[in-house]
Amino acid sequence: MGTSPKAIQQRAEAGQGSMYHHFSGKPALALAAIERTAEEMTGRAEAQFSAAGTAKERLLAYLRRSRDVLRGCPIGGLTQDPDIMADPALRAPVTSTLAWLRGRIAGLVAEGVAAGEFDAALDPERTATAIVAVMQGGYVLARAADDAGLFEDAIAGILPLLGEH
Repeated sequence: MGTSPKAIQQRAEAGQGSMYHHFSGKPALALAAIERTAEEMTGRAEAQFSAAGTAKERLLAYLRRSRDVLRGCPIGGLTQDPDIMADPALRAPVTSTLAWLRGRIAGLVAEGVAAGEFDAALDPERTATAIVAVMQGGYVLARAADDAGLFEDAIAGILPLLGEH
């Protein structure tokens, strides 16, 4: 929430009247931006989760896809903004997007377990939570060290859980 409405207006080449015609203020503008970011992120993920292939192939493709790691996760990074986390309306799309991601990954893990692609001992919900946590931690480590390889190492570290080497 550190970006001012004036900076947004300048970047969008919109006048103040135009902005306030669509948004009642900075919180409404922030909510629209968060919701759009969430839609874009879930859309990209869903395209991979719904693609052709086995559950394992789809999950591995998602984990290994190219990302702009040093920019961080567009949704996970919002959890570090105290203004967003303090506002239930702004926090809601962040929380629901991360829950959606855990749910979709849990579904793939369950599908893979049922098909014999993953170890039957894997708990889909816990495995999904671990995967999302590793990804988010990978973003943090990579950004802190300015080294995208740390994100790749985090992903490589969780692959044996999924039967990959």
